[in-house]
Amino acid sequence: MHSKKIGTGSVILKPMAVIGPKVINVGLLTSLCVGSNSKPSRDQLSVWCVSLDENTLKQDLEAAAAIHVVEAAKIRDILKGLQEDNKASVLSANTRFYQAFRNGDLAEMESLWSKSGKPCCVHPGAKGITGYDDVMESWEVVWMNYEFPLRIELKDVEAGVRGEVGYVTSMEFVKTKGSSSWGAQFVSNVFERIDVQWFICIHHASPVDI
Repeated sequence: MHSKKIGTGSVILKPMAVIGPKVINVGLLTSLCVGSNSKPSRDQLSVWCVSLDENTLKQDLEAAAAIHVVEAAKIRDILKGLQEDNKASVLSANTRFYQAFRNGDLAEMESLWSKSGKPCCVHPGAKGITGYDDVMESWEVVWMNYEFPLRIELKDVEAGVRGEVGYVTSMEFVKTKGSSSWGAQFVSNVFERIDVQWFICIHHASPVDI
């Protein structure tokens, strides 16, 4: 160990000390001692090391936080894009449903409904019908006396996606040929994603007085 006197202080050259990820020259710290006969204790050295390194650690922390903020913002943007894409896909499936409804296209309607589980359909003022085959049959009955195409308008459309399930709610207005009035329903359509494609699994139409 070597010492070098600078003014009234004594600098004791010692090995480097590692504090966390930082390397501190412990010898330089002893220059804080006044008088050549002064010698810092181990505890004093520890306190000085922590104190000296605090600003560096704060700077590192701020830099890391800034990087994390940027990365977090990128991830949020990606998630937002995916959510918007999923919502657009669900709305597109809902549009195809109403296109089949408007034209009385049973083949298209059959292709849009989920065949897994027990799909459910509630026509205005009727009980719920469950099971793919029964739901398809119900559309045939509903359309039996209609002339196509129907006039269908949607208002107050809202859509959302939660994982593999999507939904669309809206006010549905239907007018058949020869009728002077519109039928109004509040409709909830629920879709499930199967192999990247959205299929309707619930259609619930509740009559609304207008």
